[in-house]
Amino acid sequence: MRRVFLVFALLSFGFLMAQEGTNMKKTVIPPELVRIAFEKEYPGKIVVWSEEYVGDDNDEIRYEGKYNVNNTTKALAIYDNLGNMKAYELQIPLNQLPAKAQTYLKKNYPAKAIKEIAVVVDDKNKTTYEVGIEKDSKFYDLIFDKNGGFDVSIEKN
Repeated sequence: MRRVFLVFALLSFGFLMAQEGTNMKKTVIPPELVRIAFEKEYPGKIVVWSEEYVGDDNDEIRYEGKYNVNNTTKALAIYDNLGNMKAYELQIPLNQLPAKAQTYLKKNYPAKAIKEIAVVVDDKNKTTYEVGIEKDSKFYDLIFDKNGGFDVSIEKN
């Protein structure tokens, strides 16, 4: 009976380990330059760091720091390994989207399809809006320009 239990426990543990998958990001400790840059920009914020490889050959590393701006708003600051900010993403409510983007969403998607909305500012100070929607059991990011004009839809599954 012990052997059966042991084999069952080991198999269960193996299945649990396999659940992590490739899309899950592990918590990491970023380089000191990244931590200093973040603390200078957002003092006193408690941040959870993850890393992601980007670029044509996935040869550039980015450190993503997620933190709470307040009790209802989350933000994401993205840095390269030298501590240079590459993008900043701030969660916003629907009514803070440009009117043109709100009209597009109301016309093309039911309200319950909208899962998250954020304003994104990149390292070149270009502002865009990202709206995460769920359609047909798939998740998409809809990208709008700073005036609310629809740009592109990107499947995230």
